[in-house]
Amino acid sequence: MKTMKERDIIKIKHYDSPCGAMVLGSLDDRLCLCDWMNEKHHKKVKKRLERLLHANLETGISDILEQATEELDEFFAGMRREFDIPLLMVGTDMQQCVWQELQRTPYGTTISYKELATRMGRPEAIRAVANAVGNNALSLFVPCHRIIGSDNTLTGYAGGLAAKRMLLKLEGAL
Repeated sequence: MKTMKERDIIKIKHYDSPCGAMVLGSLDDRLCLCDWMNEKHHKKVKKRLERLLHANLETGISDILEQATEELDEFFAGMRREFDIPLLMVGTDMQQCVWQELQRTPYGTTISYKELATRMGRPEAIRAVANAVGNNALSLFVPCHRIIGSDNTLTGYAGGLAAKRMLLKLEGAL
């Protein structure tokens, strides 16, 4: 059993995607981080993971990080539509539900925040759903890039709208 001062280590490595710089992180045998190196978003995600997992982020290597890199390379090469890597999704019950529903959004399709909330049986919870989407620490593996506005416009994305557009084009959704 860990003492109050002992902390777990989230091993991280940088990943240069065709859409921009990312950071991948693993804790034990699961991926817990795939985030864009956007300063504001990344700091928020990093602090949340450190607090909730009682862990520090340190550069390192792991089998999970290598698997994540391979799967992302295959995704960007158009050879992978689904990911097989085990995930550690860290958040509230509502966030967990949203992220699980996001994973059910098929490759090459888009859905609005309103449709996502309705699909979850919570049509009145559009803002809560949007907030949970914005707190996703596992971009691409939990495909929040597939969420668009009700008027079919591209909405905010941690990797930026250019990255979102590129991802949706890669998947054939644009």
